[in-house]
Parts: sequence; structure tokens; C-alpha cells
Amino acid sequence: MTTVEEEAIMGGGSVSEALIRPASPKPSPWTRLWISLAQAVASQESRWAMWTPVAFGGGCGLYFALRFEPPLWPLAIAAAVLFAAWGIVKRAGRSRAWTWPLLMLAVMAAGMANARLKTMTIEAPIAPAMSEATVVEGWVVDVDTPGERGHRVIVAPVRVRGLASEQTPVRLRATVRGSPPEPGEAVRLFAILNPPPAPAAPGAYDFGRNAFFEGLGGVAFALGETRRAELAPPGWRLRLEMAINAARFDLAQRIVARLGERTGGVAAAMTTGHETWIVREDQEMMRASGLAHILSISGLHMAVVGGFAFFAVRLLVAAWPWLALRVSGKKVAAVASLMAVSAYLVVSGAPPPAERAAITASIAFVAILLDRQAITMHALAVAAMIVLLLHPQAIVTPGFQMSFAATAALVALVEAWPRRLREISAPWSILAVQRAGGWLTAAVAASLVAGLATAPFAIQHFNRTATYGLLANLVTAPISDFVMMPFLALGALLEPVGLGAPFLVVTGWGVDAMLAIGAWTASLPGAVRTIASAPDAVLAISFLGVLFLCLWRGRWRWIGLPFAAAVLLWPRPPAPDLWIADGGAVAAFSQGDEAVALRPGVGAFASELWSRRRGLALADRPAEGWVCTRFSCRPEAATEAPVALWWGRKAPDVAALEALCQAAPVVSVRAAVTSLPRTCENRLLLDAVDFERGAVELWRSHGGAWKARWSGDVRGDRPWSRRPDPDFSDSGA
Repeated sequence: MTTVEEEAIMGGGSVSEALIRPASPKPSPWTRLWISLAQAVASQESRWAMWTPVAFGGGCGLYFALRFEPPLWPLAIAAAVLFAAWGIVKRAGRSRAWTWPLLMLAVMAAGMANARLKTMTIEAPIAPAMSEATVVEGWVVDVDTPGERGHRVIVAPVRVRGLASEQTPVRLRATVRGSPPEPGEAVRLFAILNPPPAPAAPGAYDFGRNAFFEGLGGVAFALGETRRAELAPPGWRLRLEMAINAARFDLAQRIVARLGERTGGVAAAMTTGHETWIVREDQEMMRASGLAHILSISGLHMAVVGGFAFFAVRLLVAAWPWLALRVSGKKVAAVASLMAVSAYLVVSGAPPPAERAAITASIAFVAILLDRQAITMHALAVAAMIVLLLHPQAIVTPGFQMSFAATAALVALVEAWPRRLREISAPWSILAVQRAGGWLTAAVAASLVAGLATAPFAIQHFNRTATYGLLANLVTAPISDFVMMPFLALGALLEPVGLGAPFLVVTGWGVDAMLAIGAWTASLPGAVRTIASAPDAVLAISFLGVLFLCLWRGRWRWIGLPFAAAVLLWPRPPAPDLWIADGGAVAAFSQGDEAVALRPGVGAFASELWSRRRGLALADRPAEGWVCTRFSCRPEAATEAPVALWWGRKAPDVAALEALCQAAPVVSVRAAVTSLPRTCENRLLLDAVDFERGAVELWRSHGGAWKARWSGDVRGDRPWSRRPDPDFSDSGA
């Protein structure tokens, strides 16, 4: 009997009635869409927990976005109440539609409370802006990355003339003349002391905030030679820190002595983090080619070192049958890799990117010890949560954002990558071609995905894209992964006993090849594109879009694509007509697609940063059409430029101020002005009192009025933005 006949008999009807029964109506497109969405949500059962670090990081980011310092207790109470509400709702058996939003809100409040608690626990004295040079005596803790004005060192000050002991910062970054003193030396500097600099422009990178969380309470610029000082022995913790840094710097010097300053400088930076020997031209070339990330010890370096240790130890265990039968080679290799990652973290000086990478790598090797899969999105979520618990300020740093966005994209790629069928039998030549093609495809896909995931952050923070970065990284990847990093690790390990030369020579070949590739790609036409920053909130939209693409399973993940591209697609506001730096001594104005700097060569870093941020090409002021003296610069006619500048420490006299006001609609005076001549009544005059609010951007309306945006207003009143007044009651003897 057929199925139709059975249905007819069971239903009490005839076969003919069953045959002509109308088919059920097809669901409408909206119904099918809703069903598809419901199925997609149901398939995320194992992914909801991965949004916990996203919510926690969102709370940390919200804390840093505030323009005032919130008290801790309301944040802690809000987190406790929300967690309690989540527990009650979950215990009542409510669905995830109730419990998950409550949990995310509770975690977000906990992120805000954790960030506030971190700020409270590390708050330390910040140096005031001293009107005169002073004497700083202290211990050299480490050698820092050199700046435009010379080598820089980190100093633990013991005495600062003019500051009481409770006002003395815990650490200073000092720019010194000549070769930098080595870690462990007691030094005496005659220097200009200032607090960490404010952002070069409203919304730009905040070095002061970064310095606050790194324990740097000021910056010093030495006016004379570095002298030795006689100081009492430091505490054991400082002695240990200086001893480790001295060993690191000695290793860097040995590598440079083996390979030469150019090649050895790059190798030393990849080993110990010291960029002392890298010249500015090579740094710019690496940025233009998209290879600058190789100089910063981060995820790539930790992955190569940890992976090399893992496979080397596992191979050694497998080569010893007696041992291979008694221990798990995989777990022994994981323990060795944990030790290698920890050692590399110490040798690198434990900068924040290296610390984040070490935590992520350690989570993967611990997973192997626990018989879990090493590379998963769950492991990455745990690593992100640990990093944010320890360092909530990381959420607003480009390194954290780019590192975890790239890693999440690569893990998502691994999850989606099709599994290759194993061949039963095939000639080795065919297998070789297949494996090579598979490796090349995977390398291209990994570089492309990582580049796309980090592009919004590179555009927003650095305002530049390396056009040929994908090509440069593809060609360089096998050199760095299989030549430079493994041989550099062996060379660095054996160099202290004098046996590292053969390995370092091979490393040098790899570094030279990488520099050649970088120079070639950087020289290609259009190698670097400058793109203006989007409004600050747009980066958060892009970050969430990238995370949605990575964390959501199924085809609905592509909803996140336009959000991930928000930084690229968002319309840019018009560039300001004028920018004046913090202090009023440097200025630039927009002219078409260019930013014209009034004082060429002075404040070049701040001028370049502002011009790139606004998508403008920096150009020097023309020699003609300007009247410039030792302390001032003004256009010959008011139509030439919108600003006249006075950078003398003393206020201009009446005649000089009248000349400035006659020349431009905006007058910037570094000193405080007590009285205005009649010529300046219809001019916008900014003086030292105004520049206490930091740098300023100005837009001119059609009616001639000026709209201002100050960096101090954007920063708000936060612990890292406060500028203490100097107190000379203590001689600092």
C-alpha cells in the first residue's frame, strides 16, 4: 500500500481526496528570514561566553572615554547589583534573552570598576613644569627608544632639586647627550624637567596617559653631559631590575658588535627590544613597507619562539625511544615552550605588546597540558580577559586593538578553513606541489585576513596604509619565520658564552634580505597612503564589527562587514583652518591639501602627527611673504595666512603686538598678555593662560567667528591630565 493510500485510510477519506489535497502555503520571505535568524542564534550556544571579554573591555573603554574621574564605589555597587540580578534571573529559569544582556551589563560595569581600581593603585607623583633647569640625580634603569633629539634612558630619580621627596616621580624618561649611560649607572643630569606631554592635537595619541600607566612621572631634557653621581645603594627590587636590564643591554651590544650597527641594530631590537642603533631612515622605510611590526616584540615573535621550542623539544623526545615511551612528548614540549616564552619575555624587557603575546601563547601551551585544543577562540577570549584584568588601559592602545583583532581574525580563519583530505597514495612530486600550493594559499589568506582586521586601527591611529604591505609580508614571512627568529634565538642563547657567531651570521643574512625587501617595496610608487582619522566613536563601531565577524558562526556574521569598514567609509569632517600646539610655540594652517608649518623643523613631530591625522601633507612655510624674527613670525598681509606667532618666553611689547595683530586674524602668544592695544580688539588672541588647556584646533565660520577645540577639554580632568604646580620650598638637598 502506498503512503498516500495509508494517509487516506487513516484519515477516513478516499484516495482521490488525498491526492488533490492542497499543499501547505510557502512561508513569506520575512518568515524565512526570521526562521534563519532564529536558527543562527540557536547555533551560537558555545559562543555566547566569548563576548564576556568584549563587554569587559567595553567597560574599560567607557571609563577612559569619560572626561571626569568617577568614584569607585558607584561602579562597584552597580556591578554587584547587576551580577545579583543576573543570578536571580538565571535561578528563576529565564531564557538567555534575559540572562545574557544582564550578564554583559554586569561585566561591563565590572570593567569600569577594574579600570578605576587600577588607576587608584598606580597613581604616583607627576613632575611639574619647572620654569628653570634643575639637577636630577638617580639610577639608570633601562635604555629607551631614541628620540629626535638624542638617546633616551629611563631614570629612577633619587633627588630632584626644587622638588620635595613626596613630589619626586618614581620614574623619568630623560633625553641625554652623546652615548646613553648603561643600566645600573648612577647619573647626575642638569636638565629641563616637565610633566609627560599632552596630546599634540585634540583626540590624538595621549602619551601622558600611557606614561601614567607605565609609571613615568615626567620627561627631562639634559642640557649638558651626563655625569656620574654618588648615591646610596638602591633597594633590592631596583637592583634586580637594573641587573636584568644591564644583561639585556649587554646582549644587544654583543649582537651589534657581531653584525654591525645597521643589521645588528634590527636583530637587537627583535631580541631585547632596544632600538638604540636603528636609524630613522630605516624606521620610516619599515613603516612604508608595512614591516615595522617586525621590530616590535609582539605576537609574531612569541609565536615563532614558542613554536620553535615546541617542535624542537618534541622532535628530541621522539628521537630518544626510551624517553618517548615514558613521557608525553607533546606535554614536555609544551612545558619547554612555556619556559622559552617566559625567558623571551624577560630578555625583551616585558613591554606591553610582549606581555600580551606571552599571555596568549601561554594560554595555548597550558591548553595542551590540559589535553585541550591549543588554538581556539575560547583560549583567545581567556587571554584577552586576563590581559584586561591586569592592564585595563590596554583597551585604548593601538597595540592591544591590532593584536587581538588580528589574532581573532586568524583563529576565525582556522575555524572556517576547509579540512584537507589525506591522500592514500600519491607520488611525492604531486604531494610536494600540493603542499606548496596549500602553504602559499594559507599564507596569502592569513596575511590578507590579518591585514584587513588591523586596517581600521592603522588608519585611525597612524593615518597611513602601506599599499604593498601584503606583498612585503608575504615575501618576508618565510625569512622571518624560518631563518631570522629561530637562528636569532639560538644565537642569543649561545652568545653570552661566545658560541653564537654562526647562528647570528645566518640571522644577519635574513635581516639584510628583509631590509632589502622593505626598501624595494617602500620605493614603489604610491607605497604609502595618508588617510585622515574618523571621529573617535567610529573606531569602536569598527572594533565591534571585526569582533562580530570573528565570533559569530554562520553566514549572518557578514552583517558585521560594513560596521568593520566604518573607519574607512565614514565621512570625514572638514580639516581645521588652524592648529596651534600645546604652549603656543608651534602652529600650522591648512591650505588646500597641505598643512603649512610656520616654524619648519621646530616641533616637527607634533606638526606631522596633526597633519597626518587630518589627512594633510606637511609643507614648510615659504620664505617670501613672511616677516620672521628671533621670537615671532607673521604674514606680510592678513590674506596670506590666518595666524601670527610669538614664541618668546616674555610677552611682546606694544609695538610688536600691534604688528602681529595687524598681520593676521589669529595671534598666538606663548607668554601671558596683560593688556591689549586697540589694534587687537577685533583679533582672536591666545596667550599662555589659554594654552593651559593644551593644543587647539580652530575652524573659521563664514561670518568670521572662530570655533575652537582644545585637547584639554577632550582629555578632561583625569589623574594623567593634571599639571601640578612646582613647589620650591624644598631644596632637594
